[in-house]
Amino acid sequence: MTVSLFDQFASPAYLGIPLLALALTLPWILFPSPSARWQDNRMMGLQSWFINRFTQQILTPLNPAGHKWALILASLMIFLITLNMLGLLPYTFTPTTQLSLNLAFAFPLWLATVLMGMRNQPTAALGHLLPEGTPTPLIPILVIIETISLLIRPLALGVRLTANLTAGHLLMQLTSTAAFVLLSLMPAVAILATALLLLLTLLEIAVAMIQAYVFVLLLSLYLQENI
Repeated sequence: MTVSLFDQFASPAYLGIPLLALALTLPWILFPSPSARWQDNRMMGLQSWFINRFTQQILTPLNPAGHKWALILASLMIFLITLNMLGLLPYTFTPTTQLSLNLAFAFPLWLATVLMGMRNQPTAALGHLLPEGTPTPLIPILVIIETISLLIRPLALGVRLTANLTAGHLLMQLTSTAAFVLLSLMPAVAILATALLLLLTLLEIAVAMIQAYVFVLLLSLYLQENI
């Protein structure tokens, strides 16, 4: 039973060829592309409105120097939302349930923010490792603690996204299995389990969007510290 529960998180393969690259490439095909017409269709208008609103929301607390990251952050947000939402469809694979993939998103962007801070303002970047007014005997301990907290940031980003999506998928699978098994034994309980499954599905749709937003929001906060 335990193996079957976690089989849904295994990377799919066909004839021994991993299909993870295909799962990452396919969402880009679903995005509508702009045209040369004066007025686009409703889908393009909705997409443009969403991107503009999200970009304004993310870039509001950032300095003008951080506005160069608008394209990266907006693209990452849309990509993560699309992967998370497609993973809720039946018989699909959710790449963002893989910790290695989430770390591949988090670590390079976090490292870029740290290197930018070290290059532009090294004194302020290193000053974050030692709070002002620290007693002299506590300086070595606090430097070690702050360094560990700095290095653990990309791991926290990847684990947060992976854990939330994995937990939601497991709850949905357990609830759907219970509803199917109890259908012939206790129909009333099966109906309640089905209603719970619908509520969990709505919750997972919200989690899929919120977790993508939180991922990008934390990256923007790390960026703000280093610019």
